Amino acid sequence: MNLLNTLVDKGLRRETPTREEALAVLATSDDDLLDVVAAAGKVRRHWFGRRVKLNYLVNLKSGLCPEDCSYCSQRLGSRADILKYTWLKPDQASQAAAAGLAGGAKRVCLVASGRGPTDRDVDRVSDTIKAIKEQNEGVEVCACLGLLSDGQAERLREAGADAYNHNLNTSESTYGDITTTHTYADRVDTVRKAHAAGLSACSGLIAGMGESDEDLVDVVLSLRELDPDSVPVNFLIPFEGTPLAKEWNLTPQRCLRILAMTRFVCPDVEVRIAGGREVHLRTMQPLALHLANSIFLGDYLTSEGQAGKADLEMIADAGFEVEGTGEVTLPEHRAGGGCGSHEGGGACGPAAAGPCGSAPEEPRTDLVAVRRRGAGTDLAPNA
Repeated sequence: MNLLNTLVDKGLRRETPTREEALAVLATSDDDLLDVVAAAGKVRRHWFGRRVKLNYLVNLKSGLCPEDCSYCSQRLGSRADILKYTWLKPDQASQAAAAGLAGGAKRVCLVASGRGPTDRDVDRVSDTIKAIKEQNEGVEVCACLGLLSDGQAERLREAGADAYNHNLNTSESTYGDITTTHTYADRVDTVRKAHAAGLSACSGLIAGMGESDEDLVDVVLSLRELDPDSVPVNFLIPFEGTPLAKEWNLTPQRCLRILAMTRFVCPDVEVRIAGGREVHLRTMQPLALHLANSIFLGDYLTSEGQAGKADLEMIADAGFEVEGTGEVTLPEHRAGGGCGSHEGGGACGPAAAGPCGSAPEEPRTDLVAVRRRGAGTDLAPNA
C-alpha cells in the first residue's frame, strides 16, 4: 500500500503526515489492519526498539472535583460509586509509589483531582516528590494536578518533578461540549507553563467520546504545536453515573488504528497506552505494543486495570522488554532536556479514531471495574 510506505518513510525522517494521509489511515479496512500495524511498528522499533516503559499512577486525592468534565468519574455531580478521599500524606503516597516501582515501573505519576493546586497543595506535592526521590534512585516523577498558576511549575521542578501531565482531551471546537467550568485555552496555557519551566511536557487525548475524525485531527495538530515528549492515548471508560456512560464507540480494531495513527504522527515521541486499554483493546493488547512504547502498570485513578503480573507476562510473551531505569526513553535528539525539539517540524501528538469497525452489539460494561484497592484503602495495590 503506497500510503503506508509513504508514512513509514516520513516516520523514519520525522516528517509530518498530511491531514489527508492521517484521515486515510483511520479509514483503512479491517482487511488492511495488520498491514497498518506492521508499518507503524517499523517506525516504533526504529526510534524505541522493543523497549516498553512502565508508568505507575498514584491517585493523591480522589473524587470531590468541582469541574464538570463529562468523561470523568470524579466530576462535579458524578454518581459513579468510586473511592473518595482527601490528600494522601507524603509517606502514604511514597508507600503507594513503592509498590509500582517494585513491579518494574520507571515513572510515578502523581495525580490529584480538582481545578488546580493551591500553593499549599504544591508544597504538599513537593514534599511527596522529595520523599519518593529520596527512597528510589533514578525514579522519574510526573505531576498531574490540574491547571497551574504562575510560578507553580517552577516550584514543582525545584522539588524534583521531571514532568507534568495535562491532556487536551479533544479539539478546541468541541471542548465546550464536554467541559464548561474551564476552557481549552486554559489547558493549553498549563502545558506551556510546564514546558517553559523545564518540565517534560506530557499531553494527550481521550478517544471514544463521540467526536468526529476532524475533531481528533485538530487535537493532533494542536499537540504538535505544543511539542510534548509524552502522548498518552486514553480510551474512554464509560462509567455509570457520568454523562458519557452510554458512549461505547470503540472496538479493538479502532483502537489499534488510533495508536498506529499516533505513531505515524509522533514517530519519535513516547506514545503511551493509557486508561481504557483493558476495556477496549482486550485480547488485542499485545498487538498494541507494536505501536506504543509505554503503558501504565496496574490500576488507574478510579478503575482497576489488568494485574501487574499479567502486564509483565504480556510484554515478555509479545517479544518486548521492560525499559530499565538506566535507559533513556527518548531518542538522543529529544533527550537533551526536559522537552525535546523537533528538527524540521517533526510532529508529536495523539491520533484519532476512525469510522472503521462497528461497536459491539452489547457494550462490555462488565469490564469497567471500580478501583477498591491501593491508595486511599487498606488493601494492597495492584502492581
